[in-house]
This record gives sequence, C-alpha cells and structure tokens, in this order.
Amino acid sequence: MTANAQRTTTVACGNCGARNRVPAVAEGTPRCGRCITPLPWVVDANDADFHAVVDESSIPVLVDVWAPWCGPCRMVSPALEKLAGELAGNLKLVKVDADENPLVSRRFEVQSIPTLVLLDHGEVVDTQIGALPEHLLRSWVESKLPKGER
Repeated sequence: MTANAQRTTTVACGNCGARNRVPAVAEGTPRCGRCITPLPWVVDANDADFHAVVDESSIPVLVDVWAPWCGPCRMVSPALEKLAGELAGNLKLVKVDADENPLVSRRFEVQSIPTLVLLDHGEVVDTQIGALPEHLLRSWVESKLPKGER
C-alpha cells in the first residue's frame, strides 16, 4: 500500500451526526465510531494507489472517471455521492481525475467523461458512459450490484 492509500476523508454519520475519519483503504466497511452505522465511502484515487483502493476492496466499487472542467461530471457528482450514502456498507465510490491519471483512463479505455465503471473484487461488472439523471443512475447501479449487496 502506498502512502497515498492511507489518506482519510472526514464523513458525518447520517444516523447520529458524529464526524468520522474514513480511510481510502480498509478491511470491510467503514462504520461510525459512535453508533456503528455503515458510513458512505467516497474517496479519491490516483494511478499510484488505484489497485489498493479499488481492486482490493472487499465491497463493490463504483469508479467515477471525471474532470474538473467537465460540466456533466460536476452535475452527476452529487447524485453519485447521495447514492453512495444510500448504499453505505454495500458500495464504495472512488473518484478519479481523468486528466491527472492516464493509467486508470487507459485501463478502462475512457474516451468520454464522465465514465462510470462498476467493479466487484477488481472485475468490471458494467460501464456507463455519460451522465444519467439520478433515478436512472440508481436503477443502473442497483441492477448491476451483486445479489445481496442492495
């Protein structure tokens, strides 16, 4: 694991409001330190730590390949984060800046952004190119999650 994979994000628990540090890489699913509720797992990854953050994840991962200058990427981001909260404990959302991480972009043959890639244990389950409305995004993810992960 690289030093970057040891980064943390601070997340407020949707149940009790406690602020928790959530690591980019962890065994299992992050849970609130106060009430043990599963926390939304939203992290950034780069070429250097992608394998540790994504491929070694114990739960399905939705990779959002995006760019800061991309309007549709910025529009879909809140819906993705909301979905990660609703599926806390069952889905990890990993955001990858396409411009700064060409190896990840090449791996998934990204030619248009946003590109969403759903993986389970490092294997691609499905890919969605372009921004979807929130309800269609939710339907797509839920229909592609492994049984028992919804």
